[in-house]
Amino acid sequence: MAATSAAAFSVGTNCSLGHKAAAFQQSKPCALRFNSQNPLKSSFNGLKATPSFNCETETSFSGKETASALRASFARKAHKEALVVQSQFQPQASYKVAVLGAAGGIGQPLALLIKMSPLVSSLHLYDIANVKGVAADLSHCNTPSEVLDFTGAAELPNSLKGVDVVVIPAGVPRKPGMTRDDLFNINAGIVKNLIEAVADNCPDAFIHIISNPVNSTVPIAAEVLKQKGVYNPKKLFGVSTLDVVRANTFVAQKKNLKLIDVDVPVVGGHAGITILPLLSKTNPSVSLTDEEVEQLTVRIQNAGTEVVEAKAGAGSATLSMAYAAARFVESSLRALDGDGDVYECSYVASDLTELPFFASRVKLGRNGIEAFIPSDLQGLTEYEQKALEALKPELKASIEKGIAFANKQTVTA
Repeated sequence: MAATSAAAFSVGTNCSLGHKAAAFQQSKPCALRFNSQNPLKSSFNGLKATPSFNCETETSFSGKETASALRASFARKAHKEALVVQSQFQPQASYKVAVLGAAGGIGQPLALLIKMSPLVSSLHLYDIANVKGVAADLSHCNTPSEVLDFTGAAELPNSLKGVDVVVIPAGVPRKPGMTRDDLFNINAGIVKNLIEAVADNCPDAFIHIISNPVNSTVPIAAEVLKQKGVYNPKKLFGVSTLDVVRANTFVAQKKNLKLIDVDVPVVGGHAGITILPLLSKTNPSVSLTDEEVEQLTVRIQNAGTEVVEAKAGAGSATLSMAYAAARFVESSLRALDGDGDVYECSYVASDLTELPFFASRVKLGRNGIEAFIPSDLQGLTEYEQKALEALKPELKASIEKGIAFANKQTVTA
């Protein structure tokens, strides 16, 4: 599940062959790359996928295969059947995705990346204003999904009807002079209102929360869903993928590795010291000095500030967040489509620690979270173990703040 820039629609993860090619699925993921030698060339000609494909391996947390070994495994199968798959394979666009906050700094590039997925049949874009132009622009892209726009609270319910995945980047970024409490109060209210609509109109959908502070907004969403009687902890996700994307990138740069080969699990939460990259669990294994571990950890934790400072007040990490969110959407779609080898780190309801919510690596399936990976928290280094204990009080406070907000709003109502 390492990132790749070669595939025009594979936003950082692997694309499964789907049900039609189940006989050829391997225990490790296979990346299908359409016209991958020219990233500017569309993967689609109208609504038809290009018929040929190349297989190249990508790593997952469970290991990797070489390209030659994968090709050899295909060669051992009936050559005639392989040719049938090669000539007839076509992704099936059959899933509906809604982006709530689609006209914003994250929402627009995120919508574009989701529009590129061959698994999406319908892309619903919602915002309180300025979303018609975004939808019109994206609708000109010759990829399978239709694009529909929805503006304002009156159209919110229709934007969610029949949706399989809901992504919520809605909210405001922290601005100069704004306290964390100011940010919390604004975004917490936005998330609460949107989740109420999700509960009423598509309670069975995968719900992806991007709106910050994620450490608090996910617990808020959980409380709202509980109050509505539709809470399914296996389908509520805080999108912490950006922490993984950054960790993979920074480690690869530090050790001069191919980006596609690096996977670093990141656990804890999604803000400051609650972000804990488990560098000792990096795949492939890397040798890092104590100083390098500390430098990389601090950089990953403060990477958002790095972008804000580089943009000199003109914005925050919108593009990398959109990329990471699109990767998580694609992973969810692959899981819904029956891919049995989908793993991502996410901030979810968890019993891996004493905290009710915790980011860790999970296996995704058609019904959401299928399994946790407790071994990731075993055999930690002394530095990682201390950092894990140090983050718990702050993460606990953020969780409690979110729960208190949701319950207070209910009492007030």
